[in-house]
Amino acid sequence: MKIAVVALGKIGLPLAVQFAKKGHHVIGCDVNAKTVELINAGTEPFPGEDFLDQYLKEVVASGHLVATTDTTSAVAQAQAVVVVVPLFVDKDGIPDFGWMDEATVAIAAGLKPGTLVSYETTLPVGTTRTRFAPALEKGSGLKAGVDFSLVFSPERVLTGRVFADLRKYPKLVGGIDEKSTKHGIDFYKEVLDFDDRPDLTEPNGVWNLLTAEASEMAKLAETTYRDVNIALANQFAIFAEGANIDIAKVIAASNSQPFSHIHQPGIAVGGHCIPIYPRFYLWNDPEATVVRAAREANAAMPAHAVSLLKQAMGSLTGKKVAVLGISYRGGVKESAFSGVFGTVQALKAEGADVFVHDPMYTDDESQRLGFAPYHLGEQVDGVILQADHKEYKALGSAEFPGITAVVDGRRAFNPANFAGIDFRVIGAPASSSN
Repeated sequence: MKIAVVALGKIGLPLAVQFAKKGHHVIGCDVNAKTVELINAGTEPFPGEDFLDQYLKEVVASGHLVATTDTTSAVAQAQAVVVVVPLFVDKDGIPDFGWMDEATVAIAAGLKPGTLVSYETTLPVGTTRTRFAPALEKGSGLKAGVDFSLVFSPERVLTGRVFADLRKYPKLVGGIDEKSTKHGIDFYKEVLDFDDRPDLTEPNGVWNLLTAEASEMAKLAETTYRDVNIALANQFAIFAEGANIDIAKVIAASNSQPFSHIHQPGIAVGGHCIPIYPRFYLWNDPEATVVRAAREANAAMPAHAVSLLKQAMGSLTGKKVAVLGISYRGGVKESAFSGVFGTVQALKAEGADVFVHDPMYTDDESQRLGFAPYHLGEQVDGVILQADHKEYKALGSAEFPGITAVVDGRRAFNPANFAGIDFRVIGAPASSSN
């Protein structure tokens, strides 16, 4: 089968490689010419994805994967089109469909009868049917559900472990009609493999969600649930600090119960999922007060981390503070909606001189994001750990000359390495290293 994958980012490229590894001929499409050039040379365009470098080299060398900037031409050759173009929200929480709409126009121009189109980018409920079906019909002159099949099948993977997650989690498929749904199910059965999961209610594999709307809702529900869960943990953590309780012990005890699972608290999780998809849900359901409150609580965590540092230092005015971590989580080079931005902003509002360190970013890359680089070993008054990179776990006061206070926003430091320093962890009693 010939497959077009539209957008070769941190989800799209591993998907394209997965399909190619199954023996299909894949044309990957991306608007970034440099990305296309690197992929055609068998070079991964971004670090941090397990097995991607090895697998990419294999499928490019075998001729099963090629990349292009010409989406329309690729679609014209394909029997199936998988769309993984990013969708964001603006400052008011309104989805910005600009990139998705442009990609859909390009797809429609090359669409031919009998093709399956599958949107995998997380969408507000109803978007596949009410926005993209008409756009594809207008640009192609074909009828959705009659001349071509249209489904929504959400990606359910985590950057850094995409290939493992593709095997681990059921693939959800829902179409605009029964024929489309069957076409989508048949397609994904050909391109994916699944681990045995006796813990699931039905065998792991491709699951029929019946409609595009149900499939869209399933993805929003699971990510929004996680955001609410994190917000609850964060609110527990803030209360625990004042009550001289270590919330980690409380959560561990709670998670020993079969009915309970609570995330560890910390500086708000970023990336393209948790901060964004609840806003898609709120766009559909603006009366969802619990969802709105959770999003606000999580977005406030960087400022809370700064407040802990201020409590420890008395004043941040004129103090040199290092924020450790540009990435939204450890081991992944991705700054989208990272807690670093809110942390730096809150520190500057307190008058601090702020510097940022991340082992995955060069000084030039850090500066392009608007940050003054920090280097381990330079004098600093305070530190906030924002991302739990493995490189940070062994650090201690010796790497931060002059340090008087630390806020560990990820429970990644060893407190013993900061003996005599005012060491604070979100959700724990103050000065726990003394």
